[in-house]
Amino acid sequence: MAEATSTAPAAPAPEAERASAADWLAVAAGSLGALMATLDISITNSALPQIQGEIGATGTEGTWISTGYLMSEIVMIPLAAWLTRVFGLRNFLLANATLFILFSMMCGWSHSLPMMIAGRIGQGFAGGAMIPTAQTIIRTRLPRSQMPVGMTMFGLIVLLGPLLGPVLGGWLAENISWSWCFFINLPVCIALITLLIVGLPSDRPNWSTFLKADWIGIVGLTIGLSSLTVVLEEGQRERWFESSMIVTLSCVTLAGFLLIAISQFVAKKPIMRLSLLQNPRYASVIIIVFAVGAGLYGVSYLLPQFLGIVSGYNAQQSGAIMLISGVPAFLIMPFLPRILGKLDFRVLVIAGLVLFAWSCMLDIDLTAQSVGHDFFWSQLIRGCAQILALMPLNQASMAAVSREDSGDAAGLYNMARNLGGSVGLAIIGTVIDRRTTFHTAMIRESLTANSVIGQDRVASSAASWFAQTGDMAYAKMRAIGQIAAQIHMQATVITYSETFYLLGLALLACIPLALLLKTPSGPVSSSAGH
Repeated sequence: MAEATSTAPAAPAPEAERASAADWLAVAAGSLGALMATLDISITNSALPQIQGEIGATGTEGTWISTGYLMSEIVMIPLAAWLTRVFGLRNFLLANATLFILFSMMCGWSHSLPMMIAGRIGQGFAGGAMIPTAQTIIRTRLPRSQMPVGMTMFGLIVLLGPLLGPVLGGWLAENISWSWCFFINLPVCIALITLLIVGLPSDRPNWSTFLKADWIGIVGLTIGLSSLTVVLEEGQRERWFESSMIVTLSCVTLAGFLLIAISQFVAKKPIMRLSLLQNPRYASVIIIVFAVGAGLYGVSYLLPQFLGIVSGYNAQQSGAIMLISGVPAFLIMPFLPRILGKLDFRVLVIAGLVLFAWSCMLDIDLTAQSVGHDFFWSQLIRGCAQILALMPLNQASMAAVSREDSGDAAGLYNMARNLGGSVGLAIIGTVIDRRTTFHTAMIRESLTANSVIGQDRVASSAASWFAQTGDMAYAKMRAIGQIAAQIHMQATVITYSETFYLLGLALLACIPLALLLKTPSGPVSSSAGH
């Protein structure tokens, strides 16, 4: 330490603290790759009806178009650091960009469900590699003083990708063709490949790292995370452990996690560096980003569902409401690097969690008459909250570990965010299904045949239908059907309000963990790591 201090004045500090044009091109390439990967998570959501009709898939089968991508992506994310060491960063990213083009074309030309699912699984593997490598590029190519700018770019992409996906996908499907949800990746990947060739230096593969890999951990991670993703995605639809498929996959998940645990003790360099979680500062980041991921993906699911079911919005109209939360990102973006460089991360993250919880609480008084503009303020506050929470977490995850561990740390961080989203969606799906059934039963019990208000409503509705049809039996049947539909609608509204409330409580529960976060101590020179 003393020797490093004595030689520091002789180093050209201004050069050490400024990234070159090639460094920024590399950062731009990593950010573009991450944007493409996060965008493709949700770009098919709005176009699913058209895709299912074209390839002859049912609604249940069509969910595998999204599940296949998520399943392979979440497996690839923690593998990315190891594969980067094996193939070299530029070789690895160039190969993934090329594969992403090929699998995107395969999806766009698909005429069967198996072909589509295979293409989406391939997309997920290639795209999953681009998310943590973007963070690694920022951590290794930028000096400490300029890292807030790079992390801001990455954080905005993680936020805006899932928001822009459904809007872009819906517009392409309605105005051009659903195939362009995949074909649009071709020009983006060509630009990405160009930036990678110019911005990243050539490197050689390290095959010894491949041969000496932690194969026990790799097998465990692959079968464990892929099975867990399917369990979380399909559990509620299959009635959880009433399904033999869910029971079998849960056992496979446990077996995979057991292999990962064994690898921590027998492998010289485990594929998943769980030892990083012994650092309480890094562990607190992982837990918080898990909860924020659940909130981020949960709201991205809840709000369009409510607008579609209750308010009668189509995909494009729902997407426009979702984009409101992206407005603060563009307004704050010019100032965010300075904010990140001057304010304590604990203050920023706590403020973000409080605002995120507040935005959820604003949506607990929903009614059957609620429409898009009723979510305006909650979406604006949510947009600010997501920036304040996620941006410091991105940088805090890197600040809590050494530069040599940044690749493994980035993999765990991004895996935790996506896994939090999957767990959050599974819990939300279960809550919505079971609480809707509960509230429907409670409302029906209160609306008995002896209810004067109920009798008056049925009589009034029946009279209206009788005037149109002249058939009293049919009129009464339609009147009772209307009452049943209204009961279900009210139960749905109550359930969505409760779900927003639970999300808010979960985010508030993470506030004590934010006190453990580490703020980088100023623009310390990091030239030794280059």
